[in-house]
Parts: sequence; C-alpha cells; structure tokens
Amino acid sequence: MDSTDDATAADRENSTDRIAIVTGVGRRRSIGAGLATGLAADGWNLVLNAWRPYDERLGYERTPDDPEAIADECRALGVTVELVSGDLADPAFPAELVGRAAELGPVSGLVMSHCESVDSSILTTDVDSWDRHFAVNARATWLLIKAFAEQLPVQEAPPRVAGRIVALTSDHTVNNLPYGASKGALDRIVTAAAVELGDRGVRANVINPGPIDTGWMTDDIRRWGTEATPAGRLGTPSDTADLVRFLFSPAGSWINGQVLSSNGGFNVG
Repeated sequence: MDSTDDATAADRENSTDRIAIVTGVGRRRSIGAGLATGLAADGWNLVLNAWRPYDERLGYERTPDDPEAIADECRALGVTVELVSGDLADPAFPAELVGRAAELGPVSGLVMSHCESVDSSILTTDVDSWDRHFAVNARATWLLIKAFAEQLPVQEAPPRVAGRIVALTSDHTVNNLPYGASKGALDRIVTAAAVELGDRGVRANVINPGPIDTGWMTDDIRRWGTEATPAGRLGTPSDTADLVRFLFSPAGSWINGQVLSSNGGFNVG
C-alpha cells in the first residue's frame, strides 16, 4: 500500500461517525475523566457512564456534581455528551447503555474504565464481594462488547475499521484478589474480541496504566510508586488518555489484540 492508499484508508476512518461510550467517569480525579476530555478534544461525541453509589462507597475525593462537571467540560470542547447513570453489575444495563448511545448514531468507540475494587485477600474475600467484582469487571465487559458488536454489521473482506475497544486492566492481585482475578478475565475477554469480531472491523486492546494516584494512594504508596518508576514520576490520567486517543486514531489501527503497558517503565526488570 502506498501513501495514497494510506490517506484513503485514513479518510474512510475519519468519515465514520465518532460516537464513543466511556465508563467510569464518576469523579473528576479519575482516569475516566481524563479519557472523556481527551476523546472530546479529538471530536468524539460521548456517552458517559457513572454510578454514584460506588464512588460514595469508596469515599475518594469527589463532589456530587463531578459527573455533570466532566460532561460540561467535554461539551465545552464542541461535542455532544450524554450522561447515563447505571450499575454495570446489573446484567441488563450494558445493553441499555449501548442502546442509549446508539440513539445518537452508530457507536464506533467503547472505552471501559469502570471497575469494582475493594481490597481483600484469599482468606478475607467473601462470596458476595467476589461475585460483584466479576459481575462488574468481567461480565459487564463481555456484555458491553457484545452489545457494541451487535450494532456493527459483518463486512466483506478486508473489513474497514468500524469499531474500537479499549479496556483498562491492572496487574495488582496480592491482597486485592477479586479485583486482580476479575481483571485477568477482562484481559482475555478483550483480546478474544480482537479476533472474534475482526469481520465487523473491530480493533480491541487492553491498557495497563500502572500506578496513577486518583485519590487512593497514601504518602508511602505515592513515594514507593515514584521510586519504582524509571520515568521518575507517577502516571496521570492524561498519560492513559494519550494512548487511547492514539488507538482511536487511524494511526493506531494496526494495533489489535494487545495488552499494552503505559506506565513509565514501572516494575520493568
């Protein structure tokens, strides 16, 4: 393919309706908020999902108006934004969320930044907590991808890029067992989507953002995380958003089915 062919392919992708769903945008100090504003800056119309009871339960830095403030910040960048509240532990909600987004037009982006994360170990995890972690982090990921893919038609080969999926993962498992185990399941679900949904023009990848202080770090954790990162600092939501923006661009189209670390070299070596 020569440069003219590359330009034609890029033009075809740019002509796709730019509507994306972003989950996990309940707090301004969150990766989800950075993802939303980053995609809005690139012209993506957005459907944002938040679930206040989860944010209230965690007790991290927030105000009751954070989801609306994030939506307004995105609208100020010139895009259409819908805010949809709902609990992704409800098996009916993922399809409902995709359906709400589809009212704006064909949905071509899905970014999953939501999670259930409550620290517990092999000995202290209870069944209810285990089940909720897997319902939110694994089952909802599958159901969101399923509903997203169902509104993308099968194409003749070779398919053009019609849908982009990115999910956030973590390698934290020790003393955070149900979170880490369910994130491992998430990784497999998303990488399977990269293959199984190829004929619908889907690109699907996972990002491990490393240590980012969204309000959960103590001074000791912050200091340890900085020292363990060769880049010399902790990550920021914008660092993760920059990679998502690349993956959602024509230039990122050849990256598919990967679990990518975007972490300043954290824990390398």
